[in-house]
This record gives sequence, structure tokens and C-alpha cells, in this order.
Amino acid sequence: MIQVKDLRYRYKKEGPEVLQGLDFSIAKGEIFGFLGPSGAGKSTAQKILYKILDGYSGTITIDNKDLRYWGREYHEMIGVGFELPNHYLKLTGKENLEFFGSFYKGRSKYPAKELFEKVDLGHAMNDPVETYSKGMKMRLNFIRAVQHDPEILFFDEPTSGLDPINARTIKELIKELQSEGKTVFITTHHMETADQLCDQVAFIAKGRLMATDPPSKFKEAHGRPMVKARSLDGNTREFPLEAIGRNRDFLDFIQDNPIASLKTQEATLEEVFISITGETLRP
Repeated sequence: MIQVKDLRYRYKKEGPEVLQGLDFSIAKGEIFGFLGPSGAGKSTAQKILYKILDGYSGTITIDNKDLRYWGREYHEMIGVGFELPNHYLKLTGKENLEFFGSFYKGRSKYPAKELFEKVDLGHAMNDPVETYSKGMKMRLNFIRAVQHDPEILFFDEPTSGLDPINARTIKELIKELQSEGKTVFITTHHMETADQLCDQVAFIAKGRLMATDPPSKFKEAHGRPMVKARSLDGNTREFPLEAIGRNRDFLDFIQDNPIASLKTQEATLEEVFISITGETLRP
């Protein structure tokens, strides 16, 4: 669905390259994550992909057509959830949704009430947006992006400002969109969000793409092939993962001790990111 080759970009003609030869591809129906700290180039790449920024070099193909040759119809097939909510504060949530929905030829396939209820905003749809909290504005941002049933969705920090319950709701809705065949491109510095959602993740640091792989492969490759067993009394032992079911010491330990937890020692995505890029994650 999306193919990018040697993508480069400068904000000023003589300025530094903020994107330095990015190469990646995203299959139809895939959730793809761009992971990196603030200033790495994540949002710049997304802005180019949804045609907010021009003047790039390289090749971008969307659904087998060069991005430069897509016209206004392109915005009918994409939805964008910006990192910072940009609503009309004096209008109600419903009025905001209807106003932005009027820009599209294809109107929402969902009734407004259903969309608001999906993100637990049904009680506030007729309230002015100036009375909304940041988390409420982010949820309104989300349903605004999906209301016209786009094929490709871009989300910039989709769980930013959300409490754990509402963050989980948004993640579940993104998975639901994927089940409908949508292609989803997420930029975030939250590794847990990417780990839970993404089929592929790409690490970006200082404008360069450092590595791309499914999260599970990253964690397995950079983890240790060990199992850590902890008993209820706090006694902890590690055992080699290979042939664990025939390891006499491991079997004796779990038979002789009430077990509190068993964990494989795979790396976290954050540990992998730091190992590959040498960067630390920061908002």
C-alpha cells in the first residue's frame, strides 16, 4: 500500500537533512510503527506522506501510484489523527465532526452518536469542545480521522494524554480498523503502544532509519535465551530456554517451590531501541 525509497527532506534549502534516505514499505492491512524520540523525523515523514509537506526527494508510491500524481482525491482515502488536537472550541463535539465531515464526498458510514459512544464521549457530544479535557479532545480527534471510512490512517501519538482505560479503547479500535482491512501508520515514542499494536516497527533516530522488523523478532534477537523462575518466597533462578522441559534442575525447582512467576528473558522494545540506535527515548 505504501512504498518509500530514499526519502530525503530539508526544511531549508541549505539546512541539514532532517530525513536521510528512508526506505520502508507497508503492506495493505498492516499496522506499521515509526518509533523514535522527539526530533527524530517521525512527524516530518508522516506530514510528507499525507501531503502537508512538499519538496522532498526520493520516491513515494501509494497504492501503486506516485504520491506526486495524487490529487485532491488522495485525501478521500486517508485519515489523519494529529498529535495536537485542532478543533473549533466554540462548536460542540458533534458540530466539529459534522463540519470536518463535510469536506469529504463520502460521508460517515457511522452515525455521529455511534462514533462518540465508541470513544466514551456520548455524554459530551453536544457540549462545546472548550469544555473538553485534553484526553477528550484526543478522542474526538480519533473519530474525526476515521469518520469518512478511509483506506489508510495516520496517527501521531494516538494515546498521548489518555488515561490507561481510554488508551486501551483507542488501541482496540485501531485493531478493529485493521480487521476491516485498513492500513495504519503510527508514529510514537511509546514502545508499549507499538509493541501491542504493530505488525512491523521501524526505529528512527536523527533522521535515519536504523532497523525494521516485527516487534517479536527484535525482542527475541536482543534478549537472552533464559527462563527466570521466581517462587512465592522470593527465591529466583534462571535456566537455559533450550530443552527446558528436560532440564532436571528446572523441573526440580518448580516441583519443590510454589511458583509466583515464569518469564522468558526477551528484551523490551525500549532496550532494543537503545541498543540499536544509542539513543534514549524522550517525549
